[in-house]
Amino acid sequence: MGPSDVLNPVRSDLVGTGQPGLALPPGLAVDVAIAAAEEAGAAIRTGLGGALAIRAKGSAGDLVTDLDLRAEDIILGHLRRAFPEHRILAEESGLLAGADDAWCWVVDPLDGTNNIAIGLPVCTVGIALCHYGTPVVGVVHEPLTGHTWSALRGRGAAGPDGRLWQPPSPRPDTAPVLAWLQGYPVGRADAVARAMRLSLEANSRRLIQLWSPLLCWIMLARGDIDGFVGYRAGVVDLPAGSLIARESGVEITDFGGAPLDDTIDPLGGEIDFIAGSPQMTAELSRWVKAAAEVAVTGLR
Repeated sequence: MGPSDVLNPVRSDLVGTGQPGLALPPGLAVDVAIAAAEEAGAAIRTGLGGALAIRAKGSAGDLVTDLDLRAEDIILGHLRRAFPEHRILAEESGLLAGADDAWCWVVDPLDGTNNIAIGLPVCTVGIALCHYGTPVVGVVHEPLTGHTWSALRGRGAAGPDGRLWQPPSPRPDTAPVLAWLQGYPVGRADAVARAMRLSLEANSRRLIQLWSPLLCWIMLARGDIDGFVGYRAGVVDLPAGSLIARESGVEITDFGGAPLDDTIDPLGGEIDFIAGSPQMTAELSRWVKAAAEVAVTGLR
């Protein structure tokens, strides 16, 4: 039994071959993505045992290592062989053209580079397939454990133990454990981010920032944490993990509490989101709105 066999069957027109109007067998896209993510994860796991070449990427404090590049090359090879006409949006390579604009793969070859750079082995590999911007396939792989999670839109999510269906619910008689994500363009002096973090910290048992948002999505889908808030998140960080979370029963809204349109723009953009159980997202929306009343001074 293959990894996608634990998911319910999908319509054969849900995922395409790169040729408009031509369908591929159910599950093929997720199987290709899983194979690519797991081979990339194995390369990352092996590479962590040696010296890393690390350099700055951009002016916002982001980094890239030789492992990012090696993992991305592996994934692009799998996708180009299986779907040569699809577009690909990759973390390091940017937007790669394809003849079929309907389909775009979104690739984060090493989500957690800043962790790896300081010797903290917390990272994931994320691959999503979008149809006209809407995620229909999501795969997240954790190199250190070798665990993989996957989802097909409207047909469920699966993990190492089979079907993943555990809508998060607040722990009784205790404050929630929350995760926080802010995009790289958000500076230390961003007043909105400061105020939101303070508001969320004041109402939670713990507010964690893992530097691997895909892992936060998986923790939410498993019920390990109660909620997840993202402020000005990047496009590449979102579709694979959020689809798995949605298919496991997680609700995702905007800051105002309205259902989040998860259609992405491969040319860029930033996304604000709240995720958790319906009860938790209502509370999170209230705490996010309350941040407007918080004034933070003294930091530059």
